[in-house]
Amino acid sequence: MVATAPAGVPADITDAAAVAQRIAHNVATVIVGKDGVIEQALSALVAEGHILVEDVPGVGKTMLARSLATSIGGTFSRIQFTPDLLPSDVTGVSVYNQSSGEFTFRSGPIAAQLVLADEINRATPKTQSALLEAMEERQVTVDGVTHPLSLPFLVIATQNSIEYEGTFPLPEAQLDRFLMRINIGYPRFDEELTIIAQQEHTHPIADLGAVATPAQVLDMQRAAQSVYVDGLVREYVVALSEATRQHHDAALGASPRASLGLFRASRALALVRGRDYVLPDDVKELAPAVLSHRIVLTPAARMRGVRSEQMVHDLLDSVPVPGAA
Repeated sequence: MVATAPAGVPADITDAAAVAQRIAHNVATVIVGKDGVIEQALSALVAEGHILVEDVPGVGKTMLARSLATSIGGTFSRIQFTPDLLPSDVTGVSVYNQSSGEFTFRSGPIAAQLVLADEINRATPKTQSALLEAMEERQVTVDGVTHPLSLPFLVIATQNSIEYEGTFPLPEAQLDRFLMRINIGYPRFDEELTIIAQQEHTHPIADLGAVATPAQVLDMQRAAQSVYVDGLVREYVVALSEATRQHHDAALGASPRASLGLFRASRALALVRGRDYVLPDDVKELAPAVLSHRIVLTPAARMRGVRSEQMVHDLLDSVPVPGAA
């Protein structure tokens, strides 16, 4: 799943890759046959980004979040988003303490290190926006007082890709805060048989233990910052984002934040695979997950059934890698 670090790789990269390998293998005992999805989620964690999981019910969206939180030994909370959920239900509230005569802050579920925002598109835009400050600044502000969140901090939000009745689509500003949008997908026939066998008596999440610490995750995040990205690879990242802005089917292309996200995610993926340098293939592999949800299609394109994911795949075929023969 995770490549062994080649000779000559700095010790911090090698150590971080070993931790990543342990985490990936641990999560794979719960999420069967989805090594690529696990690797993407782990890359988002290392890149200090957040994940939007859009898929049908029952494919393991919640289990992915729970198993990842357990594997890193971090605190976990689950927020079930509903139309009546208030922003204070997410961030927390200040409660008046009669004995001291002062207000005491009681943190909400957002204070965990890994937060599962389940069915995020069922909450109102006002409640959805309560996540924005936490996701971008790693802090919440209640009654004018700022409260920092524990690090590492990762939000995994889910939404149903087929049921839209009674939902509030995420605005572009909120979508842009998610580093990746990933799909888990159905397992293969043999993988589904394995899942049934695993859960015949108990769920494997019950026996899952921590194989890393939050401090080691922070070390991985710092190590990723030293992964080398050649100038030509940087040009390729920007060229892909620019191509989305110039595409005739795009009303709004990927933002500079998307370019920065693809740059950071590619460094994280290289580290997860035990390398201290980024390959163009790393960028190609992550581009659909990082760019597609940031593209707004024209009404005419939507009527023709064009999908932003397919647009990104087409651009990967047409945009040349700078310096390639």
